[in-house]
Amino acid sequence: MNIIKNWTEIPAFETEKDEHDFWQSNALDGDLINGSIHQPDSRESTTITLRFDPRMLSRIKRMARSRYLNYQSMMKQWLSERLEDEIKRSNIEPDSKTD
Repeated sequence: MNIIKNWTEIPAFETEKDEHDFWQSNALDGDLINGSIHQPDSRESTTITLRFDPRMLSRIKRMARSRYLNYQSMMKQWLSERLEDEIKRSNIEPDSKTD
């Protein structure tokens, strides 16, 4: 079994069969896989202020309680999921910095 240590070692495949045949005799190096996974630093955090209609905030808090979640954590999860959807739709680079 050949171990792939660099992404450039993976050819462009013309057919799924070509890709299948390639992966039958090749495998990705564990370090290569681990290096490509983004691990956010949990210490990276910025406090912001959002103003909500009190009724909307109450509904959000009730929904979070019904799911046994902290409402702020639930809102961050929602924003994260929506951000990923928007990035996929707009072909924006996920790590590009736009301040």
